[in-house]
Amino acid sequence: AVGDRIVRVRCPDGARPGRSLQITIKLDSNDINQSNGGMGSSHGSEEMLKDSENVTRIPDKDLAPGETSAFSVEIPKGVGEEQDFSVRIDGETINVKCPKGGKAGMSIRVNPSTLKSGKSIYPNNQPETQRFEVIVPFGVEPGKPFTLLAGGVRVLVTCPRNAVCGQRIQFDLPIELVNQSNEPKSEVAQIKLSYDKDGWTRTVRADLKFQWARFDERGNVDQQSRFDTDRSAYVLKLDYLNDNRTGMRQGHVSLVTPENGVVDSNITSVDGRVLASYSDIASAQTKEYNDKVNWFRGKCKELAIEGGMRIEVRRDYIRIDSIRAIMSLSRNQLRQRWQIVYKGEAGLDAGGLTRDWFLQVTKAMFDPDMGLWQTSETNQMCLQINPASGIIDDDHLLCFRFLGRIMGKAMFAGELVKGHMVNHLYKHLLGWPVMFNDLKDIDDEYYNNLKKTINMGADVEHICADFTTAEEFLGTKQTVELVKNGAEIDVTEDNLPEYIEACLKYRLLGRYQAQLSALILGFYDVLPEPLLTIFDFQELEMLMCGFETIEMDDWMENTVYTGQYREKGSNHEVCVWFWEVVSEYDEEMKARLLQFVTGTSGVPSTGFGSLQGYGGAIKKFTIMGVGLDSCVYPKSHTCFNRIDLPVYGTKDELEEKLKIAVTMCSTGFEIE
Repeated sequence: AVGDRIVRVRCPDGARPGRSLQITIKLDSNDINQSNGGMGSSHGSEEMLKDSENVTRIPDKDLAPGETSAFSVEIPKGVGEEQDFSVRIDGETINVKCPKGGKAGMSIRVNPSTLKSGKSIYPNNQPETQRFEVIVPFGVEPGKPFTLLAGGVRVLVTCPRNAVCGQRIQFDLPIELVNQSNEPKSEVAQIKLSYDKDGWTRTVRADLKFQWARFDERGNVDQQSRFDTDRSAYVLKLDYLNDNRTGMRQGHVSLVTPENGVVDSNITSVDGRVLASYSDIASAQTKEYNDKVNWFRGKCKELAIEGGMRIEVRRDYIRIDSIRAIMSLSRNQLRQRWQIVYKGEAGLDAGGLTRDWFLQVTKAMFDPDMGLWQTSETNQMCLQINPASGIIDDDHLLCFRFLGRIMGKAMFAGELVKGHMVNHLYKHLLGWPVMFNDLKDIDDEYYNNLKKTINMGADVEHICADFTTAEEFLGTKQTVELVKNGAEIDVTEDNLPEYIEACLKYRLLGRYQAQLSALILGFYDVLPEPLLTIFDFQELEMLMCGFETIEMDDWMENTVYTGQYREKGSNHEVCVWFWEVVSEYDEEMKARLLQFVTGTSGVPSTGFGSLQGYGGAIKKFTIMGVGLDSCVYPKSHTCFNRIDLPVYGTKDELEEKLKIAVTMCSTGFEIE
């Protein structure tokens, strides 16, 4: 009942008994008069005009020159620095951002005349903004994120702590955010924008920082809190322990939930000049790959420091001499032009010696025999960090820091490195989400064992497992706790999600956290993180390692056909279409197809006949024919270098579905 009226209310989807709901009911004049004791709406108007309890008007004598009014606002409980909260001033609800260093109970000065103008003035040359008003969507809780469309741009904002569903709130968004360029997007970018609704997507926040978010089937921000193998993800976050602007910075990496891993959206020079703003980066993110590379190269030239460095190394001692030379450089010197000189060898470096040096030194550093890296169990073409590197080399962290610098400098200078890493390491370099499925690229057997454990349900208690894992380093077995006091925590059906989460974090980072911290620190000694946000992890591998020479005849001759294509092989109509489509691909799309099927864009030096799969066994490129009733889009099995290719009815359908599947591989989830 509302007043003397009976109102019918429909229970929303997702609501449950005992939960409070907020509804809005339109009242006519009679309702208003009755609710105010026949005195009309004057009492309601007075209530609406009252300022919030935490608002105090500043006397006119204390106003600054040019101010017509100002208020002292006490920050409410539960609100921290840089979080939004709303207050009512002169009958209007105004959104206020808690400043850095602010906390509950502190008072801040608010000038509503500035806020009501629709633009806000920020200190430190912050961007000009435009005001937007939005109703808090159903299901959004205070302090939780949701998205709004502003100027055609989907922006991630945070619901103020004291706002509720159905309430009108206001946001100040930078003008450059809502006035983006209408440049045409690349075909790859358009495919991703069309199909990434249900996956992790890089979005922009109201403060112009990039953040990953996952959206549910209705387009709302997924508020999944407990670990889920299909939906949960983590991003790598680098925290610096000191702020040395030119020298050696210290820090460590950790896996955090995506909302806690954000990246700036502007690129600045060493003297503080803005070289690229959010709109520049957002535009570059949708370019064709070659155009992205050109844009990236241009920004690297702008970031370059004048001057040059002469680096002398002995060819027979290239590893140790290079480490000593490069690790003695400041971060500014890393961005200068390098001239490589091999001692005892005549010749002027016109680019060829530098190119050779990058290839030789990275080949030496990635060599598994040196103990820093080991080949992946699932793909012998790919390398992963050796968790036992510290046992083999006391200076292993120095070596990883050096390699990170070389990888960053190679990209900065347009050179190549000799070594393909497992996919999740490229994701870590970019701060991309990693998920449960990424375990397949490391150890397919371990991944499948965890899936079996998940399916055990209540029977998991019979295996007597705890929150530990067994490791073997150089023949010595060790027990490692996945969480604090993990040996004392038994795995049960109730805590099974937390156990799988702990296993994921350990295998994707914990085993080699110190090594990866050093590698990432070295990498970002050269490159600013925002500059890399234009690439996906496949493009990063292609940019870093270059395109392999792909001989189509060799590829086709060393392909195995199974399933519905076993009998006719390459003569099957669909297989003929497949090779016709692939032959028309440019270098980028051929590399993406290889990444999709084999896990890397690399090809063995001896050709496709030497492709290896799980455990190092020869596994040639395989096309398996499957019915359209089992899958609509092609699927890949990187452990076996196999693509499941449905028996399509037309070449056009095959071309469309294959391109979507290959393209969506870089988003980290599959198309069903």
